[in-house]
Amino acid sequence: MLVRLPASSPPPPFCGRPASDGRQRERTGRETMAGYADAEHDRARRFRDAALPYLDDVFTLARYLMRNAADADDAVQECYLRALRHFDSYRGPAMKPWLLTILRNVCNAEFARRGRQPAPADDPPDTKPEDVPLWQEPQASPEAVLLRQHDSDTMRKLVAALPQPFREILVLREINDLSYQDIAEVAGVPVGTVMSRLARARAMLRAAWNVAEGAAS
Repeated sequence: MLVRLPASSPPPPFCGRPASDGRQRERTGRETMAGYADAEHDRARRFRDAALPYLDDVFTLARYLMRNAADADDAVQECYLRALRHFDSYRGPAMKPWLLTILRNVCNAEFARRGRQPAPADDPPDTKPEDVPLWQEPQASPEAVLLRQHDSDTMRKLVAALPQPFREILVLREINDLSYQDIAEVAGVPVGTVMSRLARARAMLRAAWNVAEGAAS
């Protein structure tokens, strides 16, 4: 039976949303995506400005830890990818130690994947952080001068030949120029341990340099 609606009756409800609502929803979606893209672009820009100035420092540590340029490149790339992912939650410490900490974790994860763990350091048991006069940190040790004056394949090989814990501390201090406290945070050891390892690393490098110089003469 055909039912006729009275002339005064309202039209039947439309099944679905009016075209104007669909256009509004589409416009809102575009605006949301544009805002997200702008936020991501700003985040990437801020990260580049903050992190890229330390790229050479990160690569230097990676090169000495991995002992291979290709592996160092891979470690640095992974380091920066991780840093970018966590950049929104970054609140400190300073950017350079933060990046170097991530880089060190990346390298250690790669060592573990290969089934190769860094040799443990034989640290003196009586070393205490409070014994370290942080206000008297030397600005340039003889070993730092040696590294800067003899930036050669021979010197790099001598540093690379040091046991990993001592090599790491030496590079962080003498090449990356981190403070003792920053090194302690990067390496995850007490400041006193940093000092003892650094003293031994300097002595080992100095002895190795003397042997190399004697062999060359």
